[in-house]
Amino acid sequence: MKIKEKVHHDTKQGKIIVESTYDNNPALERAEQLRKAKVGITGENKLVGTIPIHIIKMWCEEAGIKWSDIEARKEIVKKKILSGDFDKLRVWKGTY
Repeated sequence: MKIKEKVHHDTKQGKIIVESTYDNNPALERAEQLRKAKVGITGENKLVGTIPIHIIKMWCEEAGIKWSDIEARKEIVKKKILSGDFDKLRVWKGTY
């Protein structure tokens, strides 16, 4: 959830910079509640995790992936969620 946005002008580079601040606690709490309730963990389809869109956007930018490249976006999300660095966003702890 976006909580703050700051816009400033970089006179050296002549660019406008937009800095956004997000609160990820609601997503972390939602994942924890889903894990405790065992929602999406049984059956053929599994809920792997709950990831805020701004985090997926950041991952794509880091990897140089365009948002419109859906297959590459799926792969980067899979790689990041299985890395273990984002376990708090995971609901189902299996592999896929």
